[in-house]
Amino acid sequence: MIEAARNVIGIKDAGSEEFDHEAGKKRFTPVVYLLKEWVKGNYTEKRDVGTDKGGTMRLGAYTATLKEGSKVAGIYGATSIEERHRHRYEVDVKYRKDLEAAGLVFSGMSPDGRLPEIVEWQDHPWFIGVQYHPELKSKPFAPAPLFADFIRAAKEVERLV
Repeated sequence: MIEAARNVIGIKDAGSEEFDHEAGKKRFTPVVYLLKEWVKGNYTEKRDVGTDKGGTMRLGAYTATLKEGSKVAGIYGATSIEERHRHRYEVDVKYRKDLEAAGLVFSGMSPDGRLPEIVEWQDHPWFIGVQYHPELKSKPFAPAPLFADFIRAAKEVERLV
């Protein structure tokens, strides 16, 4: 997301709040920010800059609503999936309109539409970025749908055979 913000939509100092926090000063325009509020079950979890980071991660299974006709909807064969998370940083949706105009599709969102879950390049054979951890639901002989489809796509464009 930082790379796309810098070199596709022209935010030359795009970065993450994670890096600014470590440096103790603001050096970047944050396109990735420290998650401050999210819904878990029937309640909202909140934090601010002064809150201890302990217990502030978005952990566990969350639902993502997939854009109809997107690559990921085709891969999963559904428009709603549940995947496991383990993170405390999110992509800022205020850049969504500019990024989508440049060809990046926000193809998976939280059900409330506030948190990006999946992005994909519209005109790329297989470029999908996810916020969750598909490896947490993957097994050697039952790979997660994204892994299986990545291998399928790689074999399709492989030039050595």
